[in-house]
Amino acid sequence: MTSEEIRPATAADVAAVKAVTDAAYTHYIERIGRVPQPMEADHAANVAAGKVFVTGDPLADGVAGLVVVEAFTDHLFLDSIAVRPDAHGRGVGRRLLHFVEAHARALGLPEVRLCTNAMMWENQEIYPKYGYVVVERRVDGPYDRVHYRKRLD
Repeated sequence: MTSEEIRPATAADVAAVKAVTDAAYTHYIERIGRVPQPMEADHAANVAAGKVFVTGDPLADGVAGLVVVEAFTDHLFLDSIAVRPDAHGRGVGRRLLHFVEAHARALGLPEVRLCTNAMMWENQEIYPKYGYVVVERRVDGPYDRVHYRKRLD
C-alpha cells in the first residue's frame, strides 16, 4: 500500500488508530476542558465493525491518517477524522475527506454529516472550504457541537 491509498483498518491497525487519534486530539484537551470523544472511542470495536479506514504506508512511517464513518439510511456520518501531526500539510486530510464522499456515493447515500466541537475553531474554517454547511449548533451532553452537512450530487 502506498501513502496515497486508503483501506479498511484491520485488527493489526488498532494500536496505530489509537495512537494517531490521541496525537491528533490531545492538544484540544486543555482548550475544551475534557478529553475529546474520539479519544474515548472503542477503536477495536470500530475497526471490527468496518467503520475505520486508514492511509499511510505501514512499511514506512505507519498510519498517517484515518477516518471513522458510520452509514445510516439517508447519510454517511463522519464520526472522526485524524491526521498524525507530523503528516500535516501533506494533503492527508483532504484525501480522507474526498474518500469519505466517494464512500458515501458508493453506498448510494446522498449526503455526509459530521460535527465538531465548537472550541475546535480550526475545523470550522476547514469544513466550509470543502462544501460543508452548518445545519445547527447544539449541546450534546458535555459537548458543544457544530453540526455540518454536505449534499452529494
